[in-house]
Amino acid sequence: MSAIKEMVMAKAITAALRDELAADQKTLLIGEDIGALGGVFRVTEGLQAEFGTHRVIDSPLAESGIVGTSIGMAMRGYRPVVEIQFDGFVFPAFNQITTQLAKMHNRTDGKVKVPVTIRLPYGGHVGSIEHHSESPEALFAHTAGLRIVAPSSPQDAYWMTRQAIVSDDPVIILEPKRRYWLKGKVDMENPAPDAFRAQVLRAGTDATIATYGPLVPVALAAAEAARAEGRSIEVVDIRSISPLDDETIARSAAKTQRLIVAHEAPTFGGIGGEIAARVAERAHHRLLAPVLRVGGFHMPYPPSSQEHRYLPDIDRMLEAVDRSFSYQRSA
Repeated sequence: MSAIKEMVMAKAITAALRDELAADQKTLLIGEDIGALGGVFRVTEGLQAEFGTHRVIDSPLAESGIVGTSIGMAMRGYRPVVEIQFDGFVFPAFNQITTQLAKMHNRTDGKVKVPVTIRLPYGGHVGSIEHHSESPEALFAHTAGLRIVAPSSPQDAYWMTRQAIVSDDPVIILEPKRRYWLKGKVDMENPAPDAFRAQVLRAGTDATIATYGPLVPVALAAAEAARAEGRSIEVVDIRSISPLDDETIARSAAKTQRLIVAHEAPTFGGIGGEIAARVAERAHHRLLAPVLRVGGFHMPYPPSSQEHRYLPDIDRMLEAVDRSFSYQRSA
């Protein structure tokens, strides 16, 4: 039987959860409506029937309690996998995540490990409203002690989930909900690259677009559109927001001499600013233009009828490419 299967991202995550539940009796799932219902997006569908209510736990509607309980479980040797229903619902648990989960290993001088995985469906373009379409990654990335990854394909979703669960560090997986139904091949025997490293998905020579999660397919489409205009665009999937593989990004930027960083989150205070600063420190002398950012606007998430104006698209990425080419470096 072939180990390569075609599936949508949501079911790739389901498969990863199933495989880790089967591999380790100490792995368990906990979250709101994840059992009988299978979660809002049906990612955990069928897992409670297969592994039992003691391994796939329907929790009260209390995100702080879910994460706090998971921290206690992890300290007793379990590997809890938490599901937060929507990105905007994570904030009641923000205190537990940033002041307890992220700090416990350091606080105990390395004696206590807290291998908690937090699955966070995030981002927009699903026709929903605020609290259901947020991109809060920068808030968590500012806290040392957390690993944060964002898959952009079913293959990455499968292996990132498995790699996160077996990690002894707490990991937040930003699952791009607009891509849950993206179909692709998943090789269940040969792992994807290390979840905490960036990856060049498309080679190019004239400019680099670096992005992650939901915008990776948009960047690839923009690169294809630019090809028709005679421009060769390299696309880097950042994949890991913390730790950040700035070496791979800077290497690509130094090669193409232009860099555009894109994410759904607002550009103000966003991950793009950190990347721009790091690339400037590493490769400023090689760049022909400043690092440009494409992202959401510094405003509350808009009504669903207007989210297409808020979220970066192909045109906004190509406009940033045009701006990058408009710069003339002085002698």
